Amino acid sequence: MTEFTPIASLFGGALIGLAAVLLMAIHGRIAGISGISVSVLPPWAGQMARGEIGWRLAFIAGVIAAPLAYHLVAGQAVQQTVSTNVSLMVIAGLITGFGSVYGNGCTSGHGVCGMSRLSMRSFVATGVFMATAFVTVLITRHVLGA
Repeated sequence: MTEFTPIASLFGGALIGLAAVLLMAIHGRIAGISGISVSVLPPWAGQMARGEIGWRLAFIAGVIAAPLAYHLVAGQAVQQTVSTNVSLMVIAGLITGFGSVYGNGCTSGHGVCGMSRLSMRSFVATGVFMATAFVTVLITRHVLGA
């Protein structure tokens, strides 16, 4: 089971919001992690305008460095639970990838940036993400007993 930490969650949410606002203010871009990540991979990276790849790589580096920075500041690793079932993780990753392509964005792009811009499409997408998460937790924890 995970433990709700309101202060850490509030602080983390504020940092995510600040990062999204800064990216929009400085580069005029949405902080959608799936779109930023896929755009640095071939063949899309070769089609990018000059100067676009640098901020994208910096954004990805920041996402990767954040838990390391937390570890340095707090003196403990970020607590998380990841399944050891490799086939389940592969299937979940494929479903998530398909969903973010089909939904034209991910939870960060729609949930953080799209909803703050009052995008109806993002409200619908975030509702679908959340409903799917609720059903997944219900099934895995209460039906399958995982």
